Amino acid sequence: MSVRRLAAEQPEGFAFTPENLDWAQAEINKYPEGRQASAVLSLLWRAQEQIGGWISEPALRAVADMLGMAYIRVYEIVTFYTMFNLAPVGRYYVQVCGTTPCMLRGADDIKAACRKHIGAKDQVSDDGMFSWTEVECLGACVNAPMAQINKYYYEDLTPENFEQILQRLRKGEPVEPGPQNGRKAAAPLSGPNTLTDAAIYSKDTSGPEPGYAGPALVDAEAKRPGAAANARAEAGVKTPAKTPRSR
Repeated sequence: MSVRRLAAEQPEGFAFTPENLDWAQAEINKYPEGRQASAVLSLLWRAQEQIGGWISEPALRAVADMLGMAYIRVYEIVTFYTMFNLAPVGRYYVQVCGTTPCMLRGADDIKAACRKHIGAKDQVSDDGMFSWTEVECLGACVNAPMAQINKYYYEDLTPENFEQILQRLRKGEPVEPGPQNGRKAAAPLSGPNTLTDAAIYSKDTSGPEPGYAGPALVDAEAKRPGAAANARAEAGVKTPAKTPRSR
């Protein structure tokens, strides 16, 4: 992993909004006395969302002060986890998966579309709307190639439908996340290829189903030892089996 450093230009300060401050205090209160530092990831994530997709140094220090942590400890966390961006990002932050399944399915074309419509990797577009980067596997390999834009996955991408997504987002139009080729979730591209015989879904309600063994037995209707499950023992008092005494 490459060295990660805070951005050279930083804002003067940071403070949670009243709503986020209440939320942060509730997160801290989840942990026992002396363990408040356990809330650090949650607070950093909320700070990043409030700032607009990245963590500033004043935000890092504010979170550290709230949790009684040394600044260097929080710095270590934000520079280790790539979920935290250390420099400003666009309003729409595009993370293109470049791992093998996506690469084989056309991720290079998606990256080329990013360079064409957004600009260089890890740079904010001139209008401030977009920035993009390449990431490792995002876990949607069946729907490769794919990209994550802010919180949502956009899958089964082609240069054409990906460009349409960027254009619609730039115009402020809604875009449905998920597969972009019409398939549902991770269903086969060619449609169902198992359990396709319509006969298995028809049900004849005129009589018992083949192999039906009758209602489930309860203790009072125990089956005879060694017999089928629907063969009940004769009615009567059942005495427990005798066990030999130990010598």
